[in-house]
Amino acid sequence: MPPLQFEEESWQSTRVQLACFASGCATVMISVAKFISMFLSKSTGLRSRIESIFAVVVGYVLADFLTGIVHWAIDNYGDPKHPVSGPQIEAIQCHHQQPWILAKRHVATNIYIQGVVATLLFSPVNMFCEDLNLLAFTSVFACCGFFSQQFHAWAHTPRRKLPPVVVVLQDSGIILGPSHHAGHHQPPFDRRYCIVSGFCDWFLDKSNFFVGIEVVLFHMLGVEPVSWGTKSLL
Repeated sequence: MPPLQFEEESWQSTRVQLACFASGCATVMISVAKFISMFLSKSTGLRSRIESIFAVVVGYVLADFLTGIVHWAIDNYGDPKHPVSGPQIEAIQCHHQQPWILAKRHVATNIYIQGVVATLLFSPVNMFCEDLNLLAFTSVFACCGFFSQQFHAWAHTPRRKLPPVVVVLQDSGIILGPSHHAGHHQPPFDRRYCIVSGFCDWFLDKSNFFVGIEVVLFHMLGVEPVSWGTKSLL
């Protein structure tokens, strides 16, 4: 794949991107605030609070897992020539050639699409849901999914340029750290796909989860993933 050239102007966000980002932020903040309010309510019992903490953990782990699935799919099967999603797919695939570009882009440029998805999926939950466990799950899942690409960008940002709280979160493993994610940027770029924290990478890589799916898809559809072609060049 030839190197993708980025114009410096493309690092800045458009008004539409800023609006989508703001909408996603508002949706996620409302979701988290509603969960915390119900969690701290005097009418909420100890058992319900314990169950909601379990739902938080499930939402966090599932978000990490699904970002790995999406990242793997786009890296290996995304079509840069698609009329709608092509530019985004091309930028993501060429990220392997110029990974530092991600850290240069404005946060709204990085995650405005996730803002649209978060608004559409979780606004109805914010408005109508009164179940503590569901709110616990959706608030954390929405927050992690929405900010996952920014966690990814921070993993490519020099530590001296990061806010101290981000460095603490990276060092504690709560969000994606640069040392862990560096393993993804080693040819053939076929591991450590998860970008919330990378927690699920241990299972996915050890079990050859993605390799198994790739083999099945190859035998069913005759399509090779991009990573197979990269391996042949090593």
